Amino acid sequence: MVDLTELLADLDAESAAADALVAELSDVDFGRPTPAAGWTIAHQVAHLAWTDHATLLSATDPEAFAAQLTAALAEPLTLVDRGVVEYLAPPAELLSTWRSGRQALRTALASVPPGTRLRWYGPSMTATSMATARIMETWAHGLDIADALGVTREPTERLRHIAYLGVRTMANGFAAHGLDLPDAPVRVELSAPDGALWTYGPPDATDRLVGPALDFCLLVTQRRHRADLALVATGPVAIAWLDVAQAFAGPPGSGREPRQGAT
Repeated sequence: MVDLTELLADLDAESAAADALVAELSDVDFGRPTPAAGWTIAHQVAHLAWTDHATLLSATDPEAFAAQLTAALAEPLTLVDRGVVEYLAPPAELLSTWRSGRQALRTALASVPPGTRLRWYGPSMTATSMATARIMETWAHGLDIADALGVTREPTERLRHIAYLGVRTMANGFAAHGLDLPDAPVRVELSAPDGALWTYGPPDATDRLVGPALDFCLLVTQRRHRADLALVATGPVAIAWLDVAQAFAGPPGSGREPRQGAT
């Protein structure tokens, strides 16, 4: 198990990596389209600022978050876009809001008593789970920004948090698509950026998913279509998982179309 201090340090590093992509951009560049339909780079940063604030509210003011959650559940399909619009602002103001908000969140998560469950739009989570989810979100939306700028980012060992979350949320992916979780377990074997092997699930499982850790993280964050990834699935459950994998809460994501030439 990874402790909260280590997770928060990795969240700081992932946030800094995303921040470095936008820190020197012109106001015009903040308007560049990203792979998420209808979203510019500014929308991506606003989304991170909004979700950081929502997490902060859950950690520091549960009653206020509960009221926000009730409102969100009334219109779940528009929740994300409404949150983004709320935080859109001129780039300098947007960056200031994002930076101060994520620092406040870091401080709040560090103060959450061990074992405390924090409410969320999906299942409630501990502070360590929340920090892991924030790493996943920051990495995924940072990737959208990098794609918009034509920047290729080198994978880091921080992917292990996203891979872990991706495995833990297998049931969520099936449920989001209205499907029952199959009974058969899946063995997951991923090649880490440093060449190590990350493994999850029983070694003798018939269903298996094998490939690069980066590709698995791209799958569970729905940043690439399965046809563009070097993941090998064996068995009906593992194969079905490729189409529904979703490490984030909420309705099923729209995913991405295969890149040109993919089969």
